[in-house]
Amino acid sequence: MFHGPGEAITIEEFPLPELRSGEALVRVSLCTICGSDLHTFTGRRTTPCPTILGHEIIGRIAALGPDQPLVDLRGRILSVGDRVTWTIAASCGDCFYCGEGLTQKCRDLFKYGHERIAPGHALSGGMAEYCHLSQGTGILAVPDLLSDKIACPVNCATATVAAAVRSAPPIEDRVILIQGAGMLGLTAAAMAGSLGAARVVVSDPDAERLARAAAFAATDTVDASSGGEELKKVVGDLTDGRGADTIFEFCGAPAALEAGLDCLRIGGSYLWAGSVAPSTPLALAPERVVRNLWTISGVHNYTHRDLDSALSFLCEHGADHPFEELVEGVYPLSAAQTALERAGAEGSLRLGLRMEAE
Repeated sequence: MFHGPGEAITIEEFPLPELRSGEALVRVSLCTICGSDLHTFTGRRTTPCPTILGHEIIGRIAALGPDQPLVDLRGRILSVGDRVTWTIAASCGDCFYCGEGLTQKCRDLFKYGHERIAPGHALSGGMAEYCHLSQGTGILAVPDLLSDKIACPVNCATATVAAAVRSAPPIEDRVILIQGAGMLGLTAAAMAGSLGAARVVVSDPDAERLARAAAFAATDTVDASSGGEELKKVVGDLTDGRGADTIFEFCGAPAALEAGLDCLRIGGSYLWAGSVAPSTPLALAPERVVRNLWTISGVHNYTHRDLDSALSFLCEHGADHPFEELVEGVYPLSAAQTALERAGAEGSLRLGLRMEAE
């Protein structure tokens, strides 16, 4: 249980829930620690407390609710023992935003790893032995060809990237710039490569992260700490001075966003997905957007179809890149405090928690 920034993580016991129709209980196999978990842990963002952190989760169904079969997003009837992933949130399906296809903004959204512990639904996060899935959760059976380490981030990092790519213009034969070489940025590079991008440029201030990028289909890398002029020069040299066709932001740094604008061609698209914590305002003259015919879009979380696309991508291309190596350490659940502290301090792409030590 997480009680708030600066307070110790505690181990607590709760009774298993009585399931209702459309619900499921999953025994957690692995929960990886996402950047947003660290934002909450350190106090950069707030969440209702006490809570159980963790939303990148994979596990096996331990029990199903009564009355009707539970069907996954591909129409498969789920059974006890099935290995599954699920959407980061449950949505009602009936409100205005659900009707608009924005299920991640549902009026009655229930978000795993972000909910205050409540009677009857205490087990809502991945840093636990079990997770209680609500009605309205999109679930997918996960094939055994994907290891836990590869499949676990699919319902956050991979699906968010899939949503960003879906929101962008076609990638084939285009010059793509990706800002940030964390889990999302490396996944985006691999996805852009699989879609036939002409060049995939990855920018990040961390030399170790940049060194990984070539294994994830990056054709060019730029040290972001060298400043925006170097990035602009590299992109300009690759495009005869035009600029990148599409830029994906997965870093959350206002300075990087401003540098990206200098690298975007006339008529280009800029997808912002990494700015999910409070930051300083961005300096942007509206005239630049108008005269350059830019499209700037925000991408936050994803819809059910993006989770489906993300899982398909990993099934088809997961073996083409060293995704498993991105989960750099796995701790027992009893060491959750240590794992969260080390994840923030060491800059690891992902650390994970299991019920038993490996």
